[in-house]
Amino acid sequence: MKTAGRLTAAIEILTDFNSRRVPLKTAMADWARGNRYAGAKDRAWISGLCLDVLRKKNSLTAAMGDDNPRALALGAIRFLWRMPVGELGEVAAEEPHGAGALSDDEIQSLSTSLPLFPAEAGIQPQEELDSLPTAKRSDHKQRAFARGDERELETAPHISGDFPEWLTPHITRALGDEAATIMSAFAARADVDLRLNTLKAEPEKSLKALKSVQSEAVPILTTSARIVAPDPAERAPAVTIIPAYNKGWLEVQDLGSQIAAAAAGAIKGAQVLDYCAGGGGKTLALAALMGNTGQLYAYDNDARRLKPLFHRAKRAGLRNLQIRSPAAGEGLDDLEDKMDVVFVDAPCSGAGTWRRHPDTKWRLTQAQLTRRMDEQDKVLGEAARYCKPGGGMVWVTCSFLKEENEDRIEAFLAEHSDFATSSVIEQITASGIITEEGRAVLAPCITPDGALRLTPDKLRADGFFVAVLTRV
Repeated sequence: MKTAGRLTAAIEILTDFNSRRVPLKTAMADWARGNRYAGAKDRAWISGLCLDVLRKKNSLTAAMGDDNPRALALGAIRFLWRMPVGELGEVAAEEPHGAGALSDDEIQSLSTSLPLFPAEAGIQPQEELDSLPTAKRSDHKQRAFARGDERELETAPHISGDFPEWLTPHITRALGDEAATIMSAFAARADVDLRLNTLKAEPEKSLKALKSVQSEAVPILTTSARIVAPDPAERAPAVTIIPAYNKGWLEVQDLGSQIAAAAAGAIKGAQVLDYCAGGGGKTLALAALMGNTGQLYAYDNDARRLKPLFHRAKRAGLRNLQIRSPAAGEGLDDLEDKMDVVFVDAPCSGAGTWRRHPDTKWRLTQAQLTRRMDEQDKVLGEAARYCKPGGGMVWVTCSFLKEENEDRIEAFLAEHSDFATSSVIEQITASGIITEEGRAVLAPCITPDGALRLTPDKLRADGFFVAVLTRV
């Protein structure tokens, strides 16, 4: 496919996403089924543009003066993908697959230098604006700032931070004066993070095998590596087809998720329950920390989520894992009051994953957030039953919102006087995989209660909240 056809496809998919409110992945798959001529590179290009539009939806809307899919797609190619206006005009007007010639309003919007896209675009849009007739420049300036003066446009947190306006009080409560800056990091592309599986190979050996995909060690954890996010129109290296991956030497896992797993601490020889195991990413990380000693139990109340774990555990070389599936009528009654560590990767809004799944922030509602909070209260109460006196419970969400974290823990502690908060950073240190540099990087993430709130502006990882509760 030519660029013209790809751009048109992206507009069609974004239009479908808006009308049906389905996950972007679903809209993309539905389009691909009806357009089987599109190759892997075409789909990567189209998907990349759609994701970038949703990452920067509010700032693109402000720049273009319109929030329809065509305007947003054009704005993303211009301001994020750095295509000159002249070239973009030719692409849009190309017959027969182009999206249609640019209008005068679109040309003006695409040629105006707005503060929302400074060095990021790497272009000189003001020079192009200066070439326009004076009347058109002033008309556009008036239209671009119709919602407020330039300063208001720059400082409105939900615009510069690219998140739904209704979430402003929730986000500013959690992030304070840094909200707009931190949320801008949530609107950036994510790197590909890898966990080096010490059950199968030493980290040095795995890192050598990863040279072919341009991966480098992350100095925060001794078992982490990273592939820097590719250019917008390019696909990330295919990690899952290299021999090292298929040998089980590594797993694709966000750095924040790896740090969260390390909060289980020194667990070799321990009895550990992963209470909301899901597909098992953190289960595998826990097993590596245990060195295949002790006993690791994986459970999820939705048996379908556990399905990938059976294969993943075998590939990763786990020998101390019991998967308890409700589909087989397997419960946890025999584990009550016996676990050294209960790991709770709780259901949440997923706000911390907005770099990778930007469509979810535009689909989240207050009702959904409230429902998650209710589920979290229930999960905390249930998981506590399995923690033995002197044992610990690790609370993890891929959300940075206080409503899903501090508030839930406070409510739990009010009803469970036999639990108290503990220092997460000390637990992670006890795991043995954090470096001195890692401790320094995590220091600004520590909350007053000793928990961690991880955000991408500090370590280019997804947003996570991690707390440790000790049964005293």
